[in-house]
Amino acid sequence: MNAVDAARLDRSAFQIGPLNNDREEMEYWRTKTPQERMEALELMRQIIYGYDPATTRLQRVFEVVKLERS
Repeated sequence: MNAVDAARLDRSAFQIGPLNNDREEMEYWRTKTPQERMEALELMRQIIYGYDPATTRLQRVFEVVKLERS
């Protein structure tokens, strides 16, 4: 199971506020550990770009460079 399937949405928690209130959001994320921040970032990445286990590996790029001797 991936992170998107495991995530649950709490529909009882709803709040309306201005979009330019960054202070509360910064204070919220400062209470989280670096591990929790990275997990949230990965969850957002998977939601936006999708999750495909076949493409989760790093892409390997090789370049052959011809060295010229002077």
